[in-house]
Amino acid sequence: MASRLIAIIFGIFLTLTTILPTQTALASGLGVESGHLASCPASPNCVVSQGADAKHAINPIYYHLERDQAREVLLKVLSVVPRTTVVEQTDEYIHALSKSRIFGFVDDVEFYLPKDEDVIHMRSASRVGESDLGVNRRRLEQIRLALRDLNV
Repeated sequence: MASRLIAIIFGIFLTLTTILPTQTALASGLGVESGHLASCPASPNCVVSQGADAKHAINPIYYHLERDQAREVLLKVLSVVPRTTVVEQTDEYIHALSKSRIFGFVDDVEFYLPKDEDVIHMRSASRVGESDLGVNRRRLEQIRLALRDLNV
């Protein structure tokens, strides 16, 4: 019995020391480079509105307000998205982290508001795993709907 308990505790320890550090460390390849968000990896747990293939593509959000107003409304919407925290923001870029409810897996959620277009490009990608069961796409579509409801 004691050896079984030790094995279970050791298994939990290994899980925590291998998965959680990758969840809390900043992911690489984020941000805007040459006017574009990063492309998605081959895994299906990512969507992006710029230059994506069919399985990773999502439409950007078009707005009719001033860019700064659209950005502020987007930040307010992000503040009420469950388990989501904005970790970086500039005039053109917003990076947020969204954690899954049960296991706390981290997704990077990015928005790019170019100065010369009335559009919000977006990207959402899981840091680990293969499939996200469509969570990243649904999250961005819910944000789109919230912005539409707020007449952005």
